[in-house]
Amino acid sequence: MHMADALLSPAVGATMWAGSVAAIGYSSKKLKENIDNKTIPLMGVMGAFIFAAQMINFTIPGTGSSGHIGGGMILAVILGPYAAFLAMASILTVQALFFADGGLLALGCNIWNLGIYPCFLVYPLIYKPIAGDGKSTRRISAAAMISVIIALQLGAFSVVMETLLSGKSELPFNTFVLLMQPIHLAIGLVEGIVTAGMINYVRKAQPEILEANSFSRPLDAGISIKNILIAFVILAVVTGGALSWFASTHPDGLEWSIEKVTGKGELKEATQGIAPFLKGIQEKTAFLPDYNFKPADKEEPKGNETPAWPGIETGTSFAGILGGSIVLMFILLIGFGIRFFKKR
Repeated sequence: MHMADALLSPAVGATMWAGSVAAIGYSSKKLKENIDNKTIPLMGVMGAFIFAAQMINFTIPGTGSSGHIGGGMILAVILGPYAAFLAMASILTVQALFFADGGLLALGCNIWNLGIYPCFLVYPLIYKPIAGDGKSTRRISAAAMISVIIALQLGAFSVVMETLLSGKSELPFNTFVLLMQPIHLAIGLVEGIVTAGMINYVRKAQPEILEANSFSRPLDAGISIKNILIAFVILAVVTGGALSWFASTHPDGLEWSIEKVTGKGELKEATQGIAPFLKGIQEKTAFLPDYNFKPADKEEPKGNETPAWPGIETGTSFAGILGGSIVLMFILLIGFGIRFFKKR
């Protein structure tokens, strides 16, 4: 559901940038109240895992479309809303800058759509009441499933509204929304299962993490989270380095919806203004566009030859592992920066 710049007007893009930056500032201020040396590495490792997990598109049967997890609910339940939002903003920033996944003008929209709803609306208002004290596997699973579906529906609807407000007449509201909502419902069902599995794993392996998050307090000094950190590092490496080969070759839900409406997968990009300027910056910073080596650096399929599946490529593995590492370091820098200012 990463939006491209072609879907937005500069006014809408700038407005969503302002809203997302304000949320980042607010989250940093709130996180400073409870951050500790255990929260910071957990943020980094979870961010690296979600980065890798987002590389894996899964096919939606019977549609010709695919989807990938957003990961916002996983982050919110394990890290708390403020740390989760900062982790998601970091993931999306790294994706846009270094992998050309989502536009720079659209980055504010993507942070809002994938971060605000799960972290600040759905997690406190829906997940926590349904999950209760967090000791029931069934209640956690139900809460995860319902929460993910609602968060993804809100995010998908926001994409439609952002394009509507941008004056994209090629994407009429009624048609676009009737395609976006059902396809993201199907994606949400899959992500809900994954989210429930991840949360229940953490509950069994290290229940103190969820308990501390639920009561908005730091983890006790005597509790070690070493095993959880190691487990998610391994998951991030395996997911980004190998499982990413099995990503579906079908267009994701947003691209599929656009193609159904317009007959093509992308809208015409602006040739003047801020959008082409930002695209020029992105072309310079994105050294692994589309999570692979640049076309000049790798062998292209010959003629009408379709890419093999699974796509066992060194570039994809390199992008998955390096990208996860960049996200990890980026989040650690943010976390320790917040902690440094807390001490002052």
